[in-house]
Amino acid sequence: MYCGNCFRDNALVGALRELGHPTLMIPLYLPLTLDEADNSIGTPAFFNGINVYLEQKSVLFRKAPHWLHKALASPTLLKWAAGRAANTRAADLGEITLSVLRGEEGNQVRELEELIAWLQTQSKPDIICLSNALLIGLVRRMKAALRVPVICMLQGEDTFLDALPQSHRELCWKTVAARATEADLLIAPSRYYGDLMRRRLGLRAENMRVVYNGINLEGYPRAITPRQAKAETPVLGFFARMCPEKGLDLLVSAYLLLRKRNRIPNLKLRVGGGCGPSDQDFVEGQRRKLKAAGVLGDVDFCPNLSRQDKLAFFRSLTVLSTPALYGEAFGLYVVEAMAAGIPVVQPRHAAFPELVEATGGGVICDPTAEGLAQSVEQLLQDPIALGSFAEAGHKAVFKDFSMERMAEGVAQVFQEVLGASCQNSSRIRTHDHEL
Repeated sequence: MYCGNCFRDNALVGALRELGHPTLMIPLYLPLTLDEADNSIGTPAFFNGINVYLEQKSVLFRKAPHWLHKALASPTLLKWAAGRAANTRAADLGEITLSVLRGEEGNQVRELEELIAWLQTQSKPDIICLSNALLIGLVRRMKAALRVPVICMLQGEDTFLDALPQSHRELCWKTVAARATEADLLIAPSRYYGDLMRRRLGLRAENMRVVYNGINLEGYPRAITPRQAKAETPVLGFFARMCPEKGLDLLVSAYLLLRKRNRIPNLKLRVGGGCGPSDQDFVEGQRRKLKAAGVLGDVDFCPNLSRQDKLAFFRSLTVLSTPALYGEAFGLYVVEAMAAGIPVVQPRHAAFPELVEATGGGVICDPTAEGLAQSVEQLLQDPIALGSFAEAGHKAVFKDFSMERMAEGVAQVFQEVLGASCQNSSRIRTHDHEL
């Protein structure tokens, strides 16, 4: 399946390189599945998923010969295993999550040592940036071995940790909190999520920075026209993983209310985004609801789109609503829609009010099917407001939510940490930083 966080990380690395920072991207667990050029090409993957799993399950395998360990890291085998394991849920991952969070004290210490040994064969970095806090167990050993600052980005880890079985949930949270104090700094994608994680991890404000996520704007229109902001046949869109957590069932309920009222004639629904084997039963359930209401013929499901197909998907919409209610840390789909000139209707929840306020690209509503239906209806009945939100959102995204702007913000945080590190070590570095 496509992973929004992988998209973000890959695009960020490309943008950092464009800014002149030599940046190495190292995939962990599985080969990356992307909709644009892979910036990790030529770099081996570490912590491969098969070995990580077997090391958790078998004491004997932790001492397996190197040839077997390497054979199981085959990209072909990993892709096959990923397809077979697509039903994995947080509720089944308590023990292995805790083990990885414990880093050098966990069952996957061999993976950590192999990663560090490989890094020591490369040009020494000025800084290491971990993609998310579920990798926080790497910090202590990396800092000791490589003697460089380590930063950790945040990407919505609270939802995963809260979904762990009760037997491991609290201990995993405590482990993340303890290990987070060892990182030089954490970067949150929104003020909402930064404040949330700072409270839950017991961190001080100075331990956290906020850098808004950005997107690759290649292929999005540089300007929008009134015709693009208003469609003759209105289309309500959803774009995210097709699962309950992202609110697809809530939007389907809102759409059924809109069709029942019929104040927006010919309203269509288009659903795009990731859909893996574990999501298919849920999606079929939504199809059955739509069919029972006699409107399935006006609904399109567009799973696992390529980048070009995703851009065309957004262009086909009149308004987007992805009503995730689990506590979205950011929501890339919000700024993706705005970049295409599509206004959004989002629930009054999590990071959505912050994003809508920062962009002016849509409206916030009550987090219910009735609230969504009413706001979508009002917006579609007001072409002037529709065009105004479309223009404001588009302008704001191109100004403040590009990947280039995100890379500048991240690089600024890196420079801040490096400056503090230089002061602490009484050394001055004047060359270009390698990230």
